[in-house]
Amino acid sequence: MKYLGPTQSGSENGTTASRNRFGQYFRRRAVPVQPRTVAQLNQRARMTTNAAGWRALTDAQRAGWLSLGLMMGRSDSLGQAYDLNGFLAYCSVNNNKLAAGDAVVSDAPALATPGDLTTATITLTAAAFSIAYTATPLGTGVRLFIRVSPQRSAGRKFNGDYRLLAVTAAAAASPYNALAAYTARFGVPVVGNRLFISLQTYFGGFLGSPFNVAQVVA
Repeated sequence: MKYLGPTQSGSENGTTASRNRFGQYFRRRAVPVQPRTVAQLNQRARMTTNAAGWRALTDAQRAGWLSLGLMMGRSDSLGQAYDLNGFLAYCSVNNNKLAAGDAVVSDAPALATPGDLTTATITLTAAAFSIAYTATPLGTGVRLFIRVSPQRSAGRKFNGDYRLLAVTAAAAASPYNALAAYTARFGVPVVGNRLFISLQTYFGGFLGSPFNVAQVVA
């Protein structure tokens, strides 16, 4: 049911307030399932590791993360801006580092935002899935986080379900061949289905702005 009143988000009793590109709406609350996939269990293990690591920090180290968090702006599902507290800043940086295969850090690093991609061109068939991007190669120490959706109907225009497929090597040159990794995760791309791809540069625990594209399997 579409809603025209003040901004709301969250659940109360059996009703959930949310929003999409058409505006705010109410829906019946749904209880989420817990599939416990490998990726989901890995993410939960990271959060457990982060919580234990945060407890082991000194007060001075936590203060450093708090200062960093105040510089890390985010926006919520309603488009409202906010910054991070110290623990969330610690989790954000170290989750990115773990996903990239880097070591966890205890001291807050200096904020470093990598340059964003300029273009991204997708070649997608049942036998090919490559991602060409510029600038290429990536900058020194910069990697590319590649997130993708499961296969969707060609008529679908919106996607909120991106899953980390791969992280390139530092300073990797374009294009990136994603076919083997995608097929192992989601199956062979089916002609006529649509895939959503989100690309973010990475450096030192920080991510650039997402470059989102969608492509129908040819």
